[in-house]
Amino acid sequence: MWQRLLDRVLTRFVRAGALHVTWPDGTTGFYGDGGDPVRVTVSDPALVRRLILTPDLAAGEGYMDGTLTVANDDLAGFVALAMRNRIDDGDPAIMRLGRTLSGPPQRFLHRNGLTRSRLNVAHHYDLSSDLYDLFLDADRQYSCAYFARPDMTLEQAQVAKKAHIAAKLRLAPDMRVLDIGCGWGGMALTLARDHGARVVGVTLSAEQHRMARDRVAEAGLSDRIDIRLMDYRDVTGPFDRIVSVGMFEHVGRPNYAQYFNRVRDLLTPDGIALIHTIGTQSPPRATSAWIRRYIFPGGYLPALSEIVSTVEHAHLTLTDVEILRDHYAQTLRHWHARFAARIDEARALYDDRFCRMWRFYLTASELAFVLDRLAVFQIQIARGRDAVPITRDYIYD
Repeated sequence: MWQRLLDRVLTRFVRAGALHVTWPDGTTGFYGDGGDPVRVTVSDPALVRRLILTPDLAAGEGYMDGTLTVANDDLAGFVALAMRNRIDDGDPAIMRLGRTLSGPPQRFLHRNGLTRSRLNVAHHYDLSSDLYDLFLDADRQYSCAYFARPDMTLEQAQVAKKAHIAAKLRLAPDMRVLDIGCGWGGMALTLARDHGARVVGVTLSAEQHRMARDRVAEAGLSDRIDIRLMDYRDVTGPFDRIVSVGMFEHVGRPNYAQYFNRVRDLLTPDGIALIHTIGTQSPPRATSAWIRRYIFPGGYLPALSEIVSTVEHAHLTLTDVEILRDHYAQTLRHWHARFAARIDEARALYDDRFCRMWRFYLTASELAFVLDRLAVFQIQIARGRDAVPITRDYIYD
């Protein structure tokens, strides 16, 4: 029954491109426009049912478990085919209903309190440090780079990202800066070493905290950088500047008001904050169930409208918004190529299933920026309307 139903679903769903499926019973189906197909084999009958009820979650799990395989390991082709047809509103009613019902619980019911936030962060960021060495740059920048020139290396683009953010912060020597979600300390090191700032960095990852403190000590900057294992909600100010790169995605929609109220209270009257976050240029919607289960528990990608409305209610001034479109797709492309080149080392750290999970994560994420209206928002906010100049020239000077 489920196989016949999924056959009918795919007949309606695949309108752009072509898909050839070999089913668990050995029969085959061809769907789409008649072109050269992506060839998929489904070997587990239970997966057929789950592909109808929870297609996003089931497809990722099937690839991880090896019960959904793609000929020539053309994972990018398979994911792109699915995304293109879903974006074109090709989903049958049962799939659209599932996405519609999952949106409100994610947005309003999943609160990331302190304990839950610590567990969510540990799930991803406390993985083996050797794993991140496989694909990140030497500074361990685990967020969207800034490709100011198309020929930039990943290392150059990550340096450019930090410089671009620092310019928006309008730093002066000895300014007190809070880095919310400081990661492995790269941004804090840059702001202190290159701009003379005094930085407090906070993270909930024990592994990141340990490594960031070691890096600060090795750089001889312990008198200027204080890395703390603590929640941003427990920090006391004031700070001249606040920066947060790649952390807002973990705040959770129910906590947006608390987040921006805390930013306001921690800033000096003439202070500036720069929030760098992944978001969607669509109306608010549910974040991928597979990503939330296996990669970023508690994660939620905001619509720009959700951020702006919360900033307004926090009585903060929105001074600049920049939309970085293709930059993260390029960043992820670099990461995936590096990971693939060293996949044997990743397999030695974990196992085949983990490697397939990580490849699915990097592939689907890159294509979401190319095909599915994801972008990175750099949102500059201040307590006072005159905190920054009235033109953007200062950023590039």
